[in-house]
Amino acid sequence: MINMRKIDNPFSSLRNRNLRYYMIGLSLSQTGTWIQNVAQPWLAYTLTKSSLLLSVVGALQVAPVLLLSLFIGPIIDRLDKKKILIFTQVSSMLITLIFSVLVFTGIVQYWHIVLLSLFLGMINTFDFPTRQAFVYQLIENKTELSNAISLNSSILSITRIIGPALAGIIMGFLSIGVCFLINSVSFGIIAISLLFIHPITISKVQSKSDNFTEIRNGLNYVFENKIIISTLLIMTIVMTFGYNNFTVLVPVFAEEILHKQETGYGVLMSFTGIGSFLGGMFIASISEKNLDRVLLFVFPFVIGILLIATGFSDIYLITGLFLALMGFFFISFTAKVLATLQINTKNEFMGRVMSFFSLLSTGSALIGNLYAGFFTDRFGAKIGFIACGLVIIILMLPAFLATKSVYSNRDSKGLDC
Repeated sequence: MINMRKIDNPFSSLRNRNLRYYMIGLSLSQTGTWIQNVAQPWLAYTLTKSSLLLSVVGALQVAPVLLLSLFIGPIIDRLDKKKILIFTQVSSMLITLIFSVLVFTGIVQYWHIVLLSLFLGMINTFDFPTRQAFVYQLIENKTELSNAISLNSSILSITRIIGPALAGIIMGFLSIGVCFLINSVSFGIIAISLLFIHPITISKVQSKSDNFTEIRNGLNYVFENKIIISTLLIMTIVMTFGYNNFTVLVPVFAEEILHKQETGYGVLMSFTGIGSFLGGMFIASISEKNLDRVLLFVFPFVIGILLIATGFSDIYLITGLFLALMGFFFISFTAKVLATLQINTKNEFMGRVMSFFSLLSTGSALIGNLYAGFFTDRFGAKIGFIACGLVIIILMLPAFLATKSVYSNRDSKGLDC
């Protein structure tokens, strides 16, 4: 049972001025991103009517992350993270503006989506790990780091509610091109907000080693830290076959099984945002350390069961409820993973560890999207959900047996997570 005396103020980290500015800009930007995240797969599926080709778009967007993340980590550790983020936001703004022009002019084709998705993936290779590492420089009191990460997840979860719902309305009543235009503007907003942020200066360990040596040192650090490598292993299973595949599974499920069009699909995706918001607020409010193993070991099994249950649903509201529950458990799990990694990582390795996190969490979608796309294309959307849930449960069993002693030893030594 949760001790009520240990329920914290979920907004405590917002006393940091830099974090407040960052959250405002990021929340607006992520709303635009979720509008596009809903519009882009729907556009691809509308043009091709193929769940396999839809999965190829998702796979190619994360391919650069899979191929380049390890090389990006040392660069992030050396360079000014604020400047990197301004570069990635401006670049993303230009790419999504091109997207909107292609749609508005009516000349957009499948290969355009593939190519621009690949470019966005290259930018995200820099952007995602930098954003995770940048939060560390926005917090003066590092005891508030876990709260900041959880609050970040909660605020961004609100964008998962608003963004998909807006996307459905915009696609249904205006034009899908407006979705891409809004996202382009939102990238400009966060670029401007970054100009008002003055991150805490952290002394960097100057290294004369070449990039490959720095990568090797980073990998050695990860594999020698049992808590980090165990957490990454569990996370990879959930990310590969779970939440990352929604952009492949949900559009097809909405049309083929639930017989919904753009607006119904967008609202359905908003259910995941509602659950995600509640999950983020739950983690931000709880400081009980004895929940760590529940979050890291039990929640993945629950996610797998919910994926299977969704596959047996053909009622819109029931499907939405399952998606909301998955959002809750997934964000709770992910927030704990990030907090565990950042608290147990030395600052000089933060960029490389976050790049490794990016490699496994985002890059693994290359495998997951193709896996989900194959089963959905061959056997239907219901089997796609069931296949993803089954593989999570099957892989989590040996992962649990292999890593549970790591967390037991940590708890017995009184180490924080």
